[in-house]
Amino acid sequence: MIIQVRQLSKSFDYYTKELGLKNSIRNLFARKKLTKAAVSDISFEIDAGEMVGFLGPNGAGKTTTLKMLSGILHPTSGTASVLGYTPWERKKAFKMQFAIVMGQKNQLWWDLPANESLYLNKCIYEIDDKTYAATLGELTELLDVRDLLNVQVRRLSLGERMKMELIAALIHKPRLIFLDEPTIGLDIVSQKKFREFFKYYNQQERATIILTSHYMEDVKDLCKRTIVINEGQIVYDGDLAQVNDVFAQSKLIKVQLSAPVSPETLAAFGVVREHTDLTATLQVPRAALKESSKIILDQLPVTDFTIEDIPVEEGIAELYQRRAGQHVSA
Repeated sequence: MIIQVRQLSKSFDYYTKELGLKNSIRNLFARKKLTKAAVSDISFEIDAGEMVGFLGPNGAGKTTTLKMLSGILHPTSGTASVLGYTPWERKKAFKMQFAIVMGQKNQLWWDLPANESLYLNKCIYEIDDKTYAATLGELTELLDVRDLLNVQVRRLSLGERMKMELIAALIHKPRLIFLDEPTIGLDIVSQKKFREFFKYYNQQERATIILTSHYMEDVKDLCKRTIVINEGQIVYDGDLAQVNDVFAQSKLIKVQLSAPVSPETLAAFGVVREHTDLTATLQVPRAALKESSKIILDQLPVTDFTIEDIPVEEGIAELYQRRAGQHVSA
């Protein structure tokens, strides 16, 4: 077991202040302190080699959890074992085995060529010359940036810069990787290349990867298991493919028509989700799918017909609405 988390919590204290000079003076003597529970009694386990999506709306506690698991933050209460260590003790042997990549944070020196920062990481992680050269060669070839190592970081495109950030994070071949919005701001092609790289890296190195992302394509393509957190508490932990099996009681029937049918007529067969002159998407109850399909084929001028699940994004969106005490496991 790479990660074991038991009833982990993190709270932050902050102070309120009203507008105006009078209130500013009052706050010098008496301030109203409030407490925000960023993470509340979460528990989960992650095995070696797993790729897990860690999802939730903004402010749900995702990044706070990653920071505690990487030792950046001390928890308010609870315990965690990561790679056999207590992360916030920040032991050297622990820090040598993981990496954290944040899409909005840079670790490369902006005004230096990337190879200067990479060499600094080599020294920090005490990598011997032969291993460093082999790893750097492999990663630069996989990410197709070998010719950019001598280019000043500020002159690289966003996609090129993120590739260099990845190399800096992986140069010591970590066993555990935290990815916090790694593809934010990247175009669709770059996002796809990053996903392909992580798939390959996971297969080759058996690295455990925890991914937070608002791009569902990243999660669907990389992660079989998903943990969803909202308001600091875990509301779902299970197979991503089963999200809609747990929550959705409907199916989508998409039809192509040989003649126009009005939305009012279509509404008799199900909830009209989309409609044009010759196409329609109907939402029907899962339990009535067989009967509804037969009636639609018999009574409408259908030329093509498909049945699909509700998009997984909708299941995730419903999970985001869950609150404390509504945890679901699949």
